[in-house]
Amino acid sequence: MIIKKITMRHLKMTMKNPFVTSFGSMQEKEFFLLEVFDENGNSGWGESAAFQAPWYTEETVQTTLHMIRDFLIPLVLNKEISHPDEVSEIFAPIRKNNMAKAAVEVAIWDLYAKRTNQSLSQALGGVTEKIEVGISIGIQTTTEKLLEVVSNYIQEGYKRIKVKIKPGYDIEMIQKLREAFPSIPLMADANSSYTLEDFELLKKLDDYELMMIEQPLANDDIVDHAKLQKQLNTPICLDESILSVADARNAIELGSTKVINIKIARVGGLTEAKKIHDLCMEKGVPVWCGGMLEAGIGRAHNIALTSLPNFTLPGDTAGSSHYWEEDIISPEIVVVNGYIEVPKGNGIGYEPNMKVIQRYLLDTIVFE
Repeated sequence: MIIKKITMRHLKMTMKNPFVTSFGSMQEKEFFLLEVFDENGNSGWGESAAFQAPWYTEETVQTTLHMIRDFLIPLVLNKEISHPDEVSEIFAPIRKNNMAKAAVEVAIWDLYAKRTNQSLSQALGGVTEKIEVGISIGIQTTTEKLLEVVSNYIQEGYKRIKVKIKPGYDIEMIQKLREAFPSIPLMADANSSYTLEDFELLKKLDDYELMMIEQPLANDDIVDHAKLQKQLNTPICLDESILSVADARNAIELGSTKVINIKIARVGGLTEAKKIHDLCMEKGVPVWCGGMLEAGIGRAHNIALTSLPNFTLPGDTAGSSHYWEEDIISPEIVVVNGYIEVPKGNGIGYEPNMKVIQRYLLDTIVFE
């Protein structure tokens, strides 16, 4: 296929509720939709994931715009590509900027799946027809509010509860959750807000039979996580520290992690995500798919990835209605009894809802 045209749409949507973590609060989400066209007019869709501020990684909405417009699109426009795996090789001379790379790369994956008359799940090697879904809950104003929110999601059938923790909002909250819900699959996400000096506090989490604690230490660390994991019974899950399959291999060999959270945007696209999945499957390390508060296009890519066989733990791919009054795809993503059906249609299996996209559109740039 030859990439003949790329349309880049800038959207701004407001989430139903603020999402609060150890590094800030967010309710408005700006992002880009990439529509990539081949020589026959077929198109594939991708969504950028970077936030407006560099809380999670160094990337932002504005750096994404700069990288995609000025560096990445010129590398693929009018270029013949036989398989999406080639895109990561084409982008290799550009250092990091994984979220910008992923936004373009996943659109080419969608286009490729449509051209070959298969679902994105099939193109990636997916094997499951429905995926288990967990929910990620931001920091709440009171513990009572948190217990109410968790209770509601359990009643909706979500298979795993993830709560955000930070210093001063951790042990007492986890204890009350466990007392109220003694048997729910529960995990804590620290977003790099602790150090090895907090060992005694983190060790207390062993008392609450958590599935895992996610990224307790520095966002770029694997050495101290290995030291901490040796002292904890609770499995450590790495998120921000894993930017590539090489990072995953190093972390596993050091004993820094027993679980890995794979985010498509964080690792630079579906090709690298699949490589990490395959490595972890070979090493016996379970994986799950994390979320970046995506709208429907990004969420659809997450569903396809999660259909791969080593995604044995529920991910963060909640239904559209959890985040948005209206989503940008049709049909919207629906969770039924804790599961999402993996679409069987060509590509991502959802149609962009152009009326809704137009409603939240800030700007459009066309490259050809």
